[in-house]
Amino acid sequence: MYDLNFDPAICESCDTCDCLMRCQYMKFELEEAKREKANINNGKGSRVLRECATCYACEEYCPNGNHPFYVIVERQEEKGILPAPAPITRQQILMMKPKGTITPMKVTAPVIDMCYFPMLNGSIRGPLYENPSIIVGSDVFCNIMWLHFARNSVIRDQLPRVIDNIWHYYLRDSGVDELICFHDECYATFARLAPAFNIDVPFKPVHVFEYISGRLDLLKDTIKPLNARVAYQRPCSNRLIPETQHWVDEIFSKIGAEHVERQYDRENALCCGQVLRAHQREEIADDVQNRNLEDMKASGAAYCVFNCPVCMVTLAEAAAGKGLFPIHLSDLCQVALEGEASKG
Repeated sequence: MYDLNFDPAICESCDTCDCLMRCQYMKFELEEAKREKANINNGKGSRVLRECATCYACEEYCPNGNHPFYVIVERQEEKGILPAPAPITRQQILMMKPKGTITPMKVTAPVIDMCYFPMLNGSIRGPLYENPSIIVGSDVFCNIMWLHFARNSVIRDQLPRVIDNIWHYYLRDSGVDELICFHDECYATFARLAPAFNIDVPFKPVHVFEYISGRLDLLKDTIKPLNARVAYQRPCSNRLIPETQHWVDEIFSKIGAEHVERQYDRENALCCGQVLRAHQREEIADDVQNRNLEDMKASGAAYCVFNCPVCMVTLAEAAAGKGLFPIHLSDLCQVALEGEASKG
């Protein structure tokens, strides 16, 4: 049940093996990459299963949409090659599993899914959000993070229940068929991860960037341009939905912010490093974070802008230490609408 959509014949006919050749955390010669990929596909051992940083990037790099990263996670779990220590994984699964405490609630559009992060509810304010209904909690937690922990089985088990909770406890009986995903992770889960595992989603997920961009168009006469340079920390989950990236540039343009060009952005983005720390790969995490933040600093950015809450918690203090003002993208838009003092 919920089998992954994957065709090994597509990999066999691939001449470039971009999924591994473009990896920023492992290096290969082309023939080695093809051998390692064949080993993974055939259920054999591979150094990839041990060395993978679980950054999701190979999903974006694959030109055929054949889900190379999901296959890596499948094989890690099958072989018991756990990226993070088993006690950490077990504790996280117990802490974040659906609690079954959800009760029906009448909602009205727009309905904004805050996933497992009520601490960011304060970002949903003012004219940017028009009288929204907010849903939040473990019973609507998107579960995408288990890709970092070699636990596709948990996604198969819990994601259908989460989707059912959202639909039956909130949306269906309220006559609402769209869900605004405040977090990139949730949109990627419903728009890409669920279909890849043949899990039905009865509602339409809408990325918060699309929603914000539309609201900024309606509020354009009240925007006070920031006239600031900004660096964007692209989250791992955006690798699954690269088609949403254009909204980042559109939003920055609409609020008078310049999205700086730098080495570690867009397809060449580096992860925040938190997952590497969970994997107890401290030296690699330090190196990734330092290169990433030095790159932001060298670009002359005044703001370090986030969408993923984990990225923000991980990098905010270090970014501030480099002279970059850490801020969620939604709150940066609030700055432009509320006329607060801009940075740089």
